[in-house]
Amino acid sequence: MDGNVIFALSLTLFAGLATGVGALIAFFTSRTNKKFLSVALGFSAGVMIYVSLIEIFVKAKDSLTNALGETQGYRMTVIGFFGGMLFIALIDRFIPKKNNPHEVKTVEDVNAVKLNENGVDEEKLMKMGVFTALAIGIHNFPEGIATFMSAIQDPNVGIAIAIAVAIHNIPEGIAVAVPIYFATGIRKKAFKLSFSSGLAEPIGAIVAYLILMPFLTETMFGIIFAGVAGIMVFISLDELLPAAQKYDETHLSIYGLVAGMVVMALSLLLLA
Repeated sequence: MDGNVIFALSLTLFAGLATGVGALIAFFTSRTNKKFLSVALGFSAGVMIYVSLIEIFVKAKDSLTNALGETQGYRMTVIGFFGGMLFIALIDRFIPKKNNPHEVKTVEDVNAVKLNENGVDEEKLMKMGVFTALAIGIHNFPEGIATFMSAIQDPNVGIAIAIAVAIHNIPEGIAVAVPIYFATGIRKKAFKLSFSSGLAEPIGAIVAYLILMPFLTETMFGIIFAGVAGIMVFISLDELLPAAQKYDETHLSIYGLVAGMVVMALSLLLLA
């Protein structure tokens, strides 16, 4: 393995580990602080909606129109976007539900019941956190491939992309850790799930190096990115925003949403 490959893999690892920084930031609050929960969930929705519609969807469209032509490429982007929504909606539809969420069997269940008594829906937040981790992990996988390939072609471009990706992975880490932490009260579990979603970045780079380099096409990239954009928008509208408004006071969730969009916009400006 030559030095350029090691350098490119290191950049993707750096970018992916930034989700762990976001998870740590999320822990500087009390689990009963519903104002923070409302702002954080709104913030997470803002991050995911903005990056999906402004960056990921556009990247998908550019890749597919380059590969398939303007009309067909745009059609495939739209199909991929709503296909991602359908995919996550089906998962949501068939995910197992607890028959009796108030039945106490373990220490974690005891903590969950106490949390429910404070007015927080543990089961919904837990599912939200898992789905968010899934969406971000899927998003980070091709992002890791893109960062790796850019660094191989031009190390300076790779550094700029890795820094920008790392910055916008921080709020993504918050998006995963907050609902898990508020649902369980277990920092280790929230950190591990958030951290794992970030590891999809270097895993994507490793897969690109070992397997995909001869087969990667703009069409493949475009379809993956379009689907991920749909998944992230669906989760934001179906899970994050309703939960943020449930614990809202004086429009805090909307302020959080706007703040999330602003932070993500600033991070993406580094790529310009």
